Amino acid sequence: MHPYIANTPEDIQEMLKAIGLENVDQLFDDIPKDIKLSRELDLPKSKSELEVSSYLKKLADKNCSISELTSFLGAGAYDHYIPSIVNHVISRSEFYTSYTPYQPEISQGTLQYIFEFQTLIANLTGMDLANASLYDGGTAVVEAALMAAAYSKKDEIIISKSVKPDARKILHTYAHVQDLKVIEVDVKDGVTDMEALDGLVNDNTAAVIVQSPNFFGIIEDLEAIGKVAHKGKKTTFIASVDPISLGILKKPGDMDVDVVVGEGQSLGIPVSFGGPYLGFMAVKKDYVRKIPGRIVGQTEDLDGKRSFVLTLTAREQHIRREKATSNICSNQGLNSLAATVYMVTMGKEGLREVALQSTKKAHYAYEQLTKSGKFKPMFDKPFFKEFALTSDIAPEKINEALRKENIIGGYDLGKEYPQFENGILYAVTEKRTKDEIDKLTSVMEGI
Repeated sequence: MHPYIANTPEDIQEMLKAIGLENVDQLFDDIPKDIKLSRELDLPKSKSELEVSSYLKKLADKNCSISELTSFLGAGAYDHYIPSIVNHVISRSEFYTSYTPYQPEISQGTLQYIFEFQTLIANLTGMDLANASLYDGGTAVVEAALMAAAYSKKDEIIISKSVKPDARKILHTYAHVQDLKVIEVDVKDGVTDMEALDGLVNDNTAAVIVQSPNFFGIIEDLEAIGKVAHKGKKTTFIASVDPISLGILKKPGDMDVDVVVGEGQSLGIPVSFGGPYLGFMAVKKDYVRKIPGRIVGQTEDLDGKRSFVLTLTAREQHIRREKATSNICSNQGLNSLAATVYMVTMGKEGLREVALQSTKKAHYAYEQLTKSGKFKPMFDKPFFKEFALTSDIAPEKINEALRKENIIGGYDLGKEYPQFENGILYAVTEKRTKDEIDKLTSVMEGI
């Protein structure tokens, strides 16, 4: 909200007169009366600027950020280190005011960093090309599913229950209005049930969607899943990945994955109470004409200098509506720039070091927490930086005890997976120290 709005009552009346209205309420006549608030808001009529500022600050101070607390909470948003250069670059006015390039060729700076982002994501995933960009990891899953349906002209989407719950919910929402059928595959021992998946794939399957590392932090067997997925005629195999994990894991492009999507928050974007984040998508060249969003290409100008062009764009505003493959209306440009600066700053070795440290520290935490037997592993599978534990103690009680010690505990799995009652998912990144992990263990053992 803007801190100061200069319109006087006279200004408001003049604006209303210009559009032929008598009062502000008429602006909302299209809203059905049965859902419109029929009373005044329960707010004081007026307060001074000083009073409002003080009140809002008190409300804001009720929040606790990860700059004050030690976080072991992941489940899709991770407390990774962000080099100071990231904020330095994206805070420059020529970047933070940039938006979708509607007259692209005059926006060479914007086109360049989009091109660099695409190149880095394509290299990281091992795919032929990447777009720029998508809203977040959840909508990236959905866009990939819609693209697969358009590509194959089929209407069944199979998705593993080990994919993030919020991504699956978004998919169901979109699929409902697109007349697509979503089939969820059960989880067995923390990973996709391969036998169940094999029985579901048929010639009407547009896409098979899995996540690796999955929601429980476990590394799925993408090569085996790909073989099952590709039994279907023109079935697209979609993998949602953590980009940090690709610092040490095999590239999806080397495992016959058709489309790679993911959440780019861990690439230099703060947790920020849930967003805005950054979705990415990389594909085999077969999908170049169906990919949503935009693709920037590199060329030369009349003087032979390196320059950039908007090569492909699939929005309904750019091409005939019936041929559009996307209605993505906001370019997450600033977030894709942050991810680009992060990846360039870290480089191959830096990204590998982040992945290795996260993995080693997660395994150390896992060993310490399960040593006494009070907390038991839920699964016995290879994991990256997250793992699930269970005990006789309710997750709410554990997290309450941890919060008193300025620690943010793990994610209560029972919220989305009733069969995993008392299960808690812990995340450990390269930022966590041995002392912090040992304190986590000590507090939990004392509950």
